[in-house]
Amino acid sequence: MHDLFLAFIPIFVAVDPIGLLPVFMALTSGLDSKAKRTVIVESILTALCLAVGFIVLGKAVFQLLGITIGDFMVAGGIVLFCIAVMDLLVSAKQRFIPSEDLGVVPLGTPLLVGPAVLTTSFIIIDEYGLAATLVAILLNILLAGCVFLFSDPIIKRFGEGGSRALSKVMALLLAAIAVMMIRKGLWQILAGPS
Repeated sequence: MHDLFLAFIPIFVAVDPIGLLPVFMALTSGLDSKAKRTVIVESILTALCLAVGFIVLGKAVFQLLGITIGDFMVAGGIVLFCIAVMDLLVSAKQRFIPSEDLGVVPLGTPLLVGPAVLTTSFIIIDEYGLAATLVAILLNILLAGCVFLFSDPIIKRFGEGGSRALSKVMALLLAAIAVMMIRKGLWQILAGPS
């Protein structure tokens, strides 16, 4: 249970369901409730398939390419840090144009499961185990789906400004996690071959 909690937190920060709320609202503003539910289900299924597929096939791809966990931690940490800085500096994440595949792209990927979640999940497997990581991913994606489902009352409660402020705090936490990943990756590289 302790490992699950420790795996849940970095995935939660990487998914950032509250920070995605204004994006979801903007992308689905013209849709009725039935269409919104369809988009939510598509985004959850896409995110889960992508995350689980990456976890299952990731190590084999690494071995094929000669990439070590330390290498991935440093590269992933740099990517996470860049994402966190972009989230801190960009006023809104509204970069995408809605389409009929809205649930798959951009909501399922890269917003729900993108570089931040993939990098974080792959790295925490070694620290907390495969089961804890998979459950943490499942819980976080379902939590994001619930946030999307109840988006109207949540946005009224927090307000757009409040959800944006919370998103900035999450971006700061993501930057700190990125620095930790880079530090641990460099330590593994300097300690010797993996």
